[in-house]
Amino acid sequence: MKTRTMLLAAALSWAGASLAAQGDGFATGEVRKVDKAAGKIILKHGEIRNIDMGPMTMVFNVKSPALLDKVAVGDKVKFRAEIEKGDYVVTAIEKAK
Repeated sequence: MKTRTMLLAAALSWAGASLAAQGDGFATGEVRKVDKAAGKIILKHGEIRNIDMGPMTMVFNVKSPALLDKVAVGDKVKFRAEIEKGDYVVTAIEKAK
């Protein structure tokens, strides 16, 4: 029984660390427009700490056009943005739960 408890505690600790790492650097927002042809998305977002940006609505490029297949106008999302060659780029995005 003690071994099972230790294994469960280790698994929960690992899962918590994994989720914390995944959430690091992610911001929340709402999709306002998706432009698949141009590879751009307009997001109304909260603070994006990793790029030191306050809340606003703005256009982002996307790292991969396939990211735009995951979301639609009006969706609440969790996303990660980076600055690449002077452009703001969404590198990951998913619907918020």
